[in-house]
Amino acid sequence: MEIAIIGAGIGGLTTALALKKAGISFKVYESADELKPVGAGIILAMNAMQVYRHLGLADTIARHGNRITAMNLTKPNFTKLSSNDLRFFEKQLNVSTIAIHRADLHKILAEEVGLEHIILGKRLKDIIPYENIHHVEFEDGTSVKARYLIGADGIRSVVRTLLFPKSELRDAGQWCWRGVVDKVELLGTYRNEANEAWGKGTRFGFVQLNERQLYWYFLADKDMAEVDSDILPFLKDYHPSVTQIIKATPKKNRFVSPIMDLKPIQQWSLDNVCLIGDAAHATTPNLGQGACQAIEDAHVLGELLKKHSINEAFRLYPMLRKEKAHAVVNMSWKIGKLSQIRNPLAIAFRDFVMKTTPQYFNRKQLGRLLVLQNKVD
Repeated sequence: MEIAIIGAGIGGLTTALALKKAGISFKVYESADELKPVGAGIILAMNAMQVYRHLGLADTIARHGNRITAMNLTKPNFTKLSSNDLRFFEKQLNVSTIAIHRADLHKILAEEVGLEHIILGKRLKDIIPYENIHHVEFEDGTSVKARYLIGADGIRSVVRTLLFPKSELRDAGQWCWRGVVDKVELLGTYRNEANEAWGKGTRFGFVQLNERQLYWYFLADKDMAEVDSDILPFLKDYHPSVTQIIKATPKKNRFVSPIMDLKPIQQWSLDNVCLIGDAAHATTPNLGQGACQAIEDAHVLGELLKKHSINEAFRLYPMLRKEKAHAVVNMSWKIGKLSQIRNPLAIAFRDFVMKTTPQYFNRKQLGRLLVLQNKVD
């Protein structure tokens, strides 16, 4: 029986590939009218890259992206507070962390899924259950019947809203500006690093995506800035390269959005429906694990479907994934609050703690994120 996947984002397409590998038929229904290049950058940590290695895509993704060997937390002037050498985990896990443009990753996934399996222009309107069959209605007036549904339709999931208990979105009280810029000259040491600088109620991060593109993001509290604010005045304490990067970014390549997450919910599945990725456990971006956790969802569900009925796989999948996914949501929320403090004494203490925390502790915490759960019974 064919599974209907609602949403052709990274989580939905990776789920489709996992179903394909498990030998299960599917169709992906996407609200957009075309799969056009959109978005900014993304860092695929090693837990996600292990899934793509399993799906046979790791080498292709690596060729279109940039290997990241270190993740640094710094002061606004780029003086390091802490650093994680990712080569330690590369030796253990036999994959690398890859930064890539979202549009490039999306294109790779869509082509691997097969465009014939992706139906565009299908914005979900309603789901009417009837005798174990779901009548799925779209805003264009069309409908399909599906026995099994996977909601991969993001933080504002219509599937979750229609079929699951009421849930709560949480506003982190921050705006996030993102951008991609071509041909910005940076010091060579940054080529394979992901850097994030913590300031006074603001922060700035950047990473190279490929030979020509650099991805950056800037966050500020909502009571400091408006959605249409000029962010350059906030950068006076930052390294001069930060202003250079933002000035060089065309306005069409800049995006701004509020930082939100989904307050952890306990129910991700019911009978013949389940939620994947942000629809189930949307997180703030402070750990760089939002898409990575969706990719892990896809992997676990796919492995379960090789051994169990669809209904049983839908039942077991949340039991295997909730603990880690919710830990990511909760830790990311706390880090967001810590990174945005403004009191000078609190900032000095925070930076001192970050600088003096033993390397083995940071490595242990990061290792919990990067190790993929491969044992699925």
